[in-house]
Amino acid sequence: MITRAFVTGGSGFVGRALIPMLRGRGIEVRALARSDDAARVVGTAGATAVRGDLADEAALRAGLAGCDVVFHAAAKVADWGPRAEFQRDTIDGTRRVADAARAAGVRRLVHVSTEAVLIGKGAPPMHGADETWPLPRRPLGLYPWSKGRAEEVVRAANAPAAGFETVIVRPRFIWGKGDTQLLPRLAGMVRDNKFVWIGGGRFPTSTTHVRNVCQGLVLAAERGVAGETYFVTDGAPIEFREFVTAMLRTAGVDASTVRSVPLWAARLGAWLGEWTWRIGALAGAPPVTRTGVRLVGEEVTVSDAKARRELGYAPVVTRDEGLAEMGAS
Repeated sequence: MITRAFVTGGSGFVGRALIPMLRGRGIEVRALARSDDAARVVGTAGATAVRGDLADEAALRAGLAGCDVVFHAAAKVADWGPRAEFQRDTIDGTRRVADAARAAGVRRLVHVSTEAVLIGKGAPPMHGADETWPLPRRPLGLYPWSKGRAEEVVRAANAPAAGFETVIVRPRFIWGKGDTQLLPRLAGMVRDNKFVWIGGGRFPTSTTHVRNVCQGLVLAAERGVAGETYFVTDGAPIEFREFVTAMLRTAGVDASTVRSVPLWAARLGAWLGEWTWRIGALAGAPPVTRTGVRLVGEEVTVSDAKARRELGYAPVVTRDEGLAEMGAS
């Protein structure tokens, strides 16, 4: 039984949805907060803020003391940037959380990962991918690389005989009301005529509403098999263009006139952009990256059959319900 939980990344999209779900189950929640703004956000969501960051071992120890489970959602979420930041925030941060949790006597760590860990150079598109797919030897981009290495840290930390268990949850394309990153970015790009469909957007994709992500995380904490990984989704795939168009519509943005570019052109543009940014040591990020093309320019479908079978997972929000919520906000 879970009575007290610690959350990293509590002020982020997933964390802000997870905290009230845990509180609704009568679970006391503490959340790591590295700024005053983050502390206010997690406090409003229902958690007690623990000031510090992933490099602050004292803060981690204080937050984890007496907890039954830690939900680790903090990471560097970007497809471009300094390698050192991905190493520090995602890989080293995960190692510190795992080490501190084990030392504090926390019995379980639930790690929030991503389908992007399966993106590799020369790897095929994800068609019905499941948990048996191996991590690629050559990840395509720093985000897939760092999240994949973080998964390896979590698996290596799993030690049931010592009373410490780890479980990994991989959602795909997290969306829903309260998103302050993905939808605003897409809407801004459409308004500025900077958004294009790749290959027409006419390919299937899996999606996961943020509350379905949280449902999967809670079930993984309660029922997950130690050392295992679980995909969670909204259910059957949907056409990428249809879904993104519907999301944009909830923000009052019409995507009917958005142009399309062939997949080969997007891949070439991403390669050239990355090469230019590296050679020129340019600030910011290229307009498109190879990681981005793989995630939103071709099929990415995953199976959550294992989570349904072993965790009793089922979506708690349908796509229609989630879109209606967004449209009403």
